[in-house]
Amino acid sequence: MEKTAQSTAALAFVGQNVTVDGQTAALTNGAATWSFQVPKPINATVTITNSTGQTVYTGSFAMDSGQQAFNWDGRDNTGTVWPDGNYTMSITGKDASGQTVSVPTEVEGIVDSVDMTQTPPVLSMGGQNYTIDKIKRVVRPGA
Repeated sequence: MEKTAQSTAALAFVGQNVTVDGQTAALTNGAATWSFQVPKPINATVTITNSTGQTVYTGSFAMDSGQQAFNWDGRDNTGTVWPDGNYTMSITGKDASGQTVSVPTEVEGIVDSVDMTQTPPVLSMGGQNYTIDKIKRVVRPGA
């Protein structure tokens, strides 16, 4: 019975815009977005790598505490535009006293499909697979 309920719930996510725990986002038409919760004010270094692990962008930012979003236009530090595909972001932060602060990232995207043969069901989003328990938020279109 539980498997049926999970499957029904998973199907409802197809076509929905969801946010999941993760570091890899799809760059589509020159746009990729990550979100993250900053626990306290930090000086952060944001690094974006391509699917082969090559660094394509790095930047330093002062970040306040709270929910933040990072929108990347697909350009590297020289202004070259990178092709659509999956890119991974990591954030390393230091607080005012120089202590390292962990900042886990989330990615947002449209659920393309659900694999019902898995338990729990697996959602596919931008070529990445996530189990249903990784979903943090669902955003209604136009909200």
